[in-house]
Amino acid sequence: MSDNTQIEPTLRVTQSDDYNDVYANSVQIRMSVWDFQLVFGTMQSNSPDEVTFLTKQGIFLSPQQAKALFNILGQNLAQYEGTFGEIKLEPQAQGGPVQ
Repeated sequence: MSDNTQIEPTLRVTQSDDYNDVYANSVQIRMSVWDFQLVFGTMQSNSPDEVTFLTKQGIFLSPQQAKALFNILGQNLAQYEGTFGEIKLEPQAQGGPVQ
């Protein structure tokens, strides 16, 4: 009789030589039938009628990875709000595109 017990593999996380941390206070989301692209950057307003978005990093995800990211972000946001309280969005960010 065979044993159907599956052994979980050891997970090892390493950083590549070109790894770097990037701060972003804004993200643009683009999509196609094949993938999602997250473009991270910084946004600043130099005057009331001008906003500058400086792109820093683009990340491409398969639709499956985008959905997995959506799920894990939701779980982590719920955990964060359970610990620190509700995250309030600025009024203009609630109904418009993610920037």
